Amino acid sequence: IFSHVIPAPTPPEVEHRVSHRIQRQDVVFRGDPNPYRTVIHEAALHMQVGGRRVARDQLRHLIDMSGRDHITLRVLPFGVGAFPGSGQSINYLCGPVPELDTVQLDQFHGPVLLDAEAHLERYRRLLDIVEATALTPSKSRDLIRSIAHTL
Repeated sequence: IFSHVIPAPTPPEVEHRVSHRIQRQDVVFRGDPNPYRTVIHEAALHMQVGGRRVARDQLRHLIDMSGRDHITLRVLPFGVGAFPGSGQSINYLCGPVPELDTVQLDQFHGPVLLDAEAHLERYRRLLDIVEATALTPSKSRDLIRSIAHTL
C-alpha cells in the first residue's frame, strides 16, 4: 500500500507506519482484549492489493477474526449507496475514560487526531448511523466468504 503513496515514503517512514499498525493490533490479541467493532465497505473487500492470493488470505483472516467474542465486524454493502462519512477511513479509539477518546482520520499527508468533545460527538453519531446501515455480523461474514470464494 505504501508504494502507492506520492511522494513515496522513505524506508524509515514505511517502517514507522508498519510498526505503528502492528502495535495497534495489541488491542485485539492481548490476554484481556478490549471490545473491537469495525465496519468495512464492500469495495475494500474487492481490492486485490498484493494479488488474488493475498486478498483471499486477508478475507479469510477477517472471517477468522470476526469469530472472536470481542470482535464485531460488519460490512457496508454496495447496495446502500451513498452514506454519511463515505470516502474516509475513521478510527474511533475509546476506553473507560470518555474524555480520552480520540478519532484518527487517515489522510494523504498522514493521520489526523481529533479529541475535542464536539468532534467526538459528531463522529459517535456518524458511526452509529454507519453501523445501523451495515449488514449484521453473520451476513457480513457470508458476504466476505462469497467474495473470497470468487478469488
